Amino acid sequence: MTEACEVEILSFLGTSPEASIDDTYTWSESKNLDHNKVVGAVKSLEVDGYVSQTQVSTSFYTLSAEAEDIVENGSQEIRVLGALCEAGEGGLSMPDLQAKVGKLVCKVGMGNCMKNKWAKKNGAALVAAVKAEDVQDDVRSMLLTLKGKGGTEDCMSGKDLTALKRRKLISLVTRKSYSVSRGASYAPTRVKKAADLTKEMLDSGSWETVPFKNYNFLTLGEKVGGGYLHPLLKVRAEFRKILMQMGFSEMPTDKWVESSFWNFDSLFQPQSHPARDAHDTFFIKEPAETVSVPEDYYERVKTMHESGGAGSIGYRYDFKREGQLKGCFEIFLLCLDENFVLFFLLFPRVIFKNTHTTTIEAFKNLLRTHTTAVSSQMLYKLANQEGGFTPQRYFSIDRVFRNETMDATHLCEFHQVEGLVADYNLSLGDLIGTIETFFKKIGITQLRFKPAFNPYTEPSMEIFGYHPDLKKWTEIGNSGMFRPEMLAPMGLPENVRVIAWGLSLERPTMIKYRINNIRALFGHKVDMARTRTAPVCRFDSAV
Repeated sequence: MTEACEVEILSFLGTSPEASIDDTYTWSESKNLDHNKVVGAVKSLEVDGYVSQTQVSTSFYTLSAEAEDIVENGSQEIRVLGALCEAGEGGLSMPDLQAKVGKLVCKVGMGNCMKNKWAKKNGAALVAAVKAEDVQDDVRSMLLTLKGKGGTEDCMSGKDLTALKRRKLISLVTRKSYSVSRGASYAPTRVKKAADLTKEMLDSGSWETVPFKNYNFLTLGEKVGGGYLHPLLKVRAEFRKILMQMGFSEMPTDKWVESSFWNFDSLFQPQSHPARDAHDTFFIKEPAETVSVPEDYYERVKTMHESGGAGSIGYRYDFKREGQLKGCFEIFLLCLDENFVLFFLLFPRVIFKNTHTTTIEAFKNLLRTHTTAVSSQMLYKLANQEGGFTPQRYFSIDRVFRNETMDATHLCEFHQVEGLVADYNLSLGDLIGTIETFFKKIGITQLRFKPAFNPYTEPSMEIFGYHPDLKKWTEIGNSGMFRPEMLAPMGLPENVRVIAWGLSLERPTMIKYRINNIRALFGHKVDMARTRTAPVCRFDSAV
């Protein structure tokens, strides 16, 4: 169809050098062609210089469906007046009038009849006040005039047009068309230009005479779509760079499934701890148990739990791979000391709430609840490596899983940033200094430390930072020194101390990118446009 339009256009313009198409719309109607196809042909011919075109805008009025009905049957007021005159002096009730002319006609026509004083009320009836032959249907006459003159803007007075527009009988439409004349490269027949130089052209020599399309060597290619780094990954990359600058090495944390032994037991966390219940931890159904752990190390951990060591009396319970344990309250009564008394006085509900029988499986597989499970394995390898212990700094940034209720600030999975230093004779001062150095590098300079309780660190501290947007202190991490009961079974020298701290990756990311709902950062509700447009993460610090 487009090629047929091109032939018609070039043929028409070829009748004389001065030939032109004043309006493609009217020309298309005269040639019985689709105007849209004609416009497409004009633009295609213009690209190759066969024609030149100028846009033409034509404004005119069109009639609404109601106006078309008035042209055919008369205005509503004339029809209502005709019905009342036909009814005689008794007139018609409103229901009868509606039944005779229709509800819509009655609604519009009755109002105009009363306004023009063509009708009046006589009790409950409506009667004609004038004869039908004494009035003229001015609305129908104006519409006929408008339609007869093609709806041009100057076909009638502005007052009449305003009256018709007020009744929404007409609307102004602007039609775009084109005037067309010969172009610089006009020819009566279009010859398609080649886009590529082919082998056949070279063989035949036709490339010397075939016209080619112009090449724009300065144009840019289409933008290539690709992957984008998630804001969490951007912050993670910055954290990795900072920790490596501080001399830390990254731990291998790509194994999300761990055994209960490495996740809990090796950390000197009792087998009756509430965190080991299904309402806090995701356990693996298949395979349900780990294959093995270092047996000599397992026995030392078991001994530490049952009878203690390194200055501790242990938990005084039967450490088992699987079986039944006494309730928490009974177990804790067996290892009373001043720390337990303080814990009991502060948290009596915790003790009594968990006085139930728990099934324990030391080798049971689970989704790790913290990356400290990897830290314990790295420390065990460090203690038993060839050549003996050497001081090290380790860090990890990876995903952990906890069976929590999801809300604006909590998910069942999140990313944990963990750092640890293993060296001789470390103190709490070393821990505080290391933490302050790290947080200053990520832009948090105001820190406070609060004593806390962790099963595998003593002393332990919560880390608070001042939030400049919220104008308040907020918890940003946890820290402590690993207990001797955890380190001694590994085989580390007696004077080796391990300091550690951890925080989530999501919280600083939310602060950095001004995100107030964690589900908008991570999960199925993430806006992909935010991922594409998130700026590069950078923490400026001179530390």
